[in-house]
Amino acid sequence: MRNGDFSELAAFIAVAEAGTFTRAAAKLGLSQSAVSYSVRMLEQKLGVRLISRTTRSLSLTDAGQRMLRNLRPSFENIENEIAAITALRDKPSGTIRITTFRYAATSVLWPVVTKFLAEYPDIEMEVILDEGLTDIVADRFDAGIRVGEQVQKDMIAVRIGPDLRMAVVGSPSYFANRKIPQTPRDLGEHLGVSYRQTTGGGLYAWEFERDGEELQVRMNGPLIMNDGLMLESAALDGLALAYTFESQVAPYVADGRLIRVLDDWCQPFSGYHLYYPSRRQHTAAFALLVEALRFKG
Repeated sequence: MRNGDFSELAAFIAVAEAGTFTRAAAKLGLSQSAVSYSVRMLEQKLGVRLISRTTRSLSLTDAGQRMLRNLRPSFENIENEIAAITALRDKPSGTIRITTFRYAATSVLWPVVTKFLAEYPDIEMEVILDEGLTDIVADRFDAGIRVGEQVQKDMIAVRIGPDLRMAVVGSPSYFANRKIPQTPRDLGEHLGVSYRQTTGGGLYAWEFERDGEELQVRMNGPLIMNDGLMLESAALDGLALAYTFESQVAPYVADGRLIRVLDDWCQPFSGYHLYYPSRRQHTAAFALLVEALRFKG
């Protein structure tokens, strides 16, 4: 499409929405004759009448109504994008609302947020912690953070962290009178802290994979929790085994307070992603945060 065609399309939309050439010309900052000429040129190129004119009024033809219905969303997106880019010249401001769960917030979000807010003091962030899978559209969040496999297919997903691994750990006191499990099948002889999923309410099954074999194990044990950080406390106190993020318990494994088992059965999986609706126009402040969080590794 030639450059002139865009101005003709803009003139047509302005006339269709304003209802008169006079009001459309005022909105566009052009003369009435220039707007009329643009619409007439567009109709000649298309070979179809878009606007029916009389001495007192005008109305859209069927073709004109169809063109307005299909063009208006595209022009709105262009206008919003231009406005967002123009806003980058100014000091970014506004509120960004994000939902995630506790461990993701502390491990990938918080290190970026502290620097980000210092650099952009006019931006305000609201971070809501929720172990469940929040509907970010219904609850009016700008974005959420979850592992890649939990992100819905109709969302835009931006990777903000490396691959993750799970770990099965227990304290030396727990293993004092118990055998070290060699395969996930041996976990039937052990106690485990169960995690209650906020979304759906079921107990999370421990997932394992090695050499193409996949296993899911539901543990028996003295505790059921719905907070990921409490799992390590139960393991540290020798109550049961815990199945949690590798990086979360790595310091305790390194200093001997926890013993890791079934390491070769815990394979890497897609790490944390920032996700947000594909159809929502976001602010310049949000665009800056996305780039700040984007995984560079």
